Amino acid sequence: MATDYKKITLKRGKEESLLRYHPWVFSGAIERIGDGIEEGDTVVVESNDHKLLGTGHFQIGSIAVRILTEKDEPINEAFYSRRLEQAWALRRSLGLIRPDNNAYRLVHGEGDFLPGLIVDVYGDTAVVQAHSPAMHFARDIIAGALINLADANIANVYYKSETTLPYKAHLDPQNDYIAGSYNTDIAVENGLKFHVDWLRGQKTGFFVDQRDNRALLQRYAAGRSVLNMFCYTGGFSVYAMRGGAREVVSVDSSAKAVALTDANIALNFAGDNRHRAVAEDAFKYLADMERGRHDLIVLDPPAFAKHRRAIPNALQGYRRLNARGIEKIAPGGILFTFSCSQAITKEQFRLAVFSAAAQTGRRVRILHQLTQPADHPVSIYHPEGEYLKGLVLYVE
Repeated sequence: MATDYKKITLKRGKEESLLRYHPWVFSGAIERIGDGIEEGDTVVVESNDHKLLGTGHFQIGSIAVRILTEKDEPINEAFYSRRLEQAWALRRSLGLIRPDNNAYRLVHGEGDFLPGLIVDVYGDTAVVQAHSPAMHFARDIIAGALINLADANIANVYYKSETTLPYKAHLDPQNDYIAGSYNTDIAVENGLKFHVDWLRGQKTGFFVDQRDNRALLQRYAAGRSVLNMFCYTGGFSVYAMRGGAREVVSVDSSAKAVALTDANIALNFAGDNRHRAVAEDAFKYLADMERGRHDLIVLDPPAFAKHRRAIPNALQGYRRLNARGIEKIAPGGILFTFSCSQAITKEQFRLAVFSAAAQTGRRVRILHQLTQPADHPVSIYHPEGEYLKGLVLYVE
């Protein structure tokens, strides 16, 4: 063995998924956990007949080990630096790092072979989220590797994991700068400027996963009356304004989100009176809204299902929301509708939207089927990484 990591042995026949390169070991597949293994430790996983299957991070819960490599190799500073360099090279090859675009996802967990880790970059600040205890313990090493990434120009690393780590691990993470300090909260996406609130905002402060879908909406916005539901930072609203929308209405139940949307509109379209933001519950706003008031509607709600037990209620929510949107949109209108719930499959979401359309009795056609952008890659061996689902509908 190249390392002295303690071992986890699987039950007979339970190695099949790892041999197909799936990166998770479920607790039910384990026959024996080596003496002294604690949550957050790096472990070697072997089959029942003692064949090496990989090296990964151990944690207590349903997903017991997240595999980092099929080899027996040290998970150290050099390992993290190498994986981050590979992730950076991919983003650079995709053309995402440009003078008019400095907001992108640098690490997308399993999609970048670093399960349990998310890194979003906004200008010279990287926002790090750990989803596993081991990544929490490695945060300083990861921050150092980010700062040292050649040509990435990362000067600040903000750690934001208070809400993403398993609460049963009792880690008490503190959101704070690991390296550098606050510089500016303005990032640039496709030439548009956005305030990014990584200190108090949702996720890492901005939903970079909708970048391509926002750009698509811009192509349809000219001359239309746009309604952006669950607007949060107002990303779709800003793109609609640049696309030549006749008017844009942004709705969110959070007054703080509405204020941030207004700030982002002002940052790009100061003094433009085509935009109006409303702090109100989305379902109530749609119920009270006049039919035909808008001919381009965006439905981008927060995750309705964060675990499998919530799937039935989530699907009911998607049906209800989309039925209301399809019912109220003007004839010839275009509806952008999304689910960001990893627990909901593409087929389940599409069926929920189909049911909603059938309920209204209107003729509806699919123009586009949407997903997350290239800086949120999905390992072909880990289809669970494809969490963002979207449809663009034409409603007659």
